[in-house]
Amino acid sequence: MEIKAFKILTNSPSDLSGLMELVDSGKINPAEVICIIGKTEGNGGRNDFTRDLAMLAFEDYFSSMLRISRAEVTDKIIFSLSGGCEGIVSPHIVVYTKNGTSSNIPAVEKRLALGIGFTREFKPEEIGRMPQIEETARVIKEIVDQLQIDSPKDVHLVQMKGAIPSFTYEEGEQARKANKPMRSDMVYSRGASALGAAVATGEIDIASLSDDSVCVDFDKYSSIASCSAKPGLKRTEIMVLGNSSYWGGDLKINSSILNDMLDIDSMQKVLLGLGFELSNGHLKVEDLSKLIGVYAKSEADPRGMVRGKRHTMLQDDDISDTRYSRCVLSSVLAAITGDTAVYVSTRSEHHGPQGGGTLSIIARV
Repeated sequence: MEIKAFKILTNSPSDLSGLMELVDSGKINPAEVICIIGKTEGNGGRNDFTRDLAMLAFEDYFSSMLRISRAEVTDKIIFSLSGGCEGIVSPHIVVYTKNGTSSNIPAVEKRLALGIGFTREFKPEEIGRMPQIEETARVIKEIVDQLQIDSPKDVHLVQMKGAIPSFTYEEGEQARKANKPMRSDMVYSRGASALGAAVATGEIDIASLSDDSVCVDFDKYSSIASCSAKPGLKRTEIMVLGNSSYWGGDLKINSSILNDMLDIDSMQKVLLGLGFELSNGHLKVEDLSKLIGVYAKSEADPRGMVRGKRHTMLQDDDISDTRYSRCVLSSVLAAITGDTAVYVSTRSEHHGPQGGGTLSIIARV
């Protein structure tokens, strides 16, 4: 089995010209596309319609190419589209395809393995609580087993779109009276999803968690999760990426936590782990073509400090802190790698230490 990846710059949220060119040339087989991860240039907030515009274009295109319904497209392909291209970020997508057959003979070198899955549909009152953590962990473990990944340490990215099912006024009132108010905000879905990833990879013992742990006990976190959340989504969409000796190809993934948005030491550590030689701490220009995907989570530290000094990202009434943090981390990543086509998502509840985040990089080796 082999994963191939194609990085495509886009001219607008609905621009599929680069994808269509690769399909027409035979380099991409639409039937082999397993997921698409990318950045669209909206504001990244609840009213960011660029993601919906991009999804409409993707669903229509693959529905036509594969002769299936639009609903079937999203069962076959997971789309993780993050809004917000602040600063120097280049709008782009990375298309991942899977082909070949499984091998029972392990190779000497491990290569990128990628699998997708879906949780069951959640009830509104389960969001941000133990049922969401447990179900998320169960699905991730299933995908890891299917990918023949030898060790949890070989899992380097769990990319998720967290569920936030809609609920009626009556359901909300019932939950309030039962002293279990709905946790319908993106915050709780992201937090529970990240904790589910940590449970699945053995970073956290599930016995140490409770409903009250979510978005409270920030000493517990995942080092490889990247979750955004979507209101109205009933089930969580999950992609697991790791290295397996049973997979072929020329791609590899590595990861690290980020202690804060300025953590260049961790960024360099991830690149060195992929076999890159750095020049003055930066990726060499001649190696830029080997860089496929840079995926990170960021947040404006809620404690209001960065490296012992006060920041004002949370106090600006004109610009969202999410836009600030995406801009800062993307700029630092671009400075180290030389690539502006980076994927940074905010916020990062239980994604790495508080005020930090997670970082995963995919490259050709």
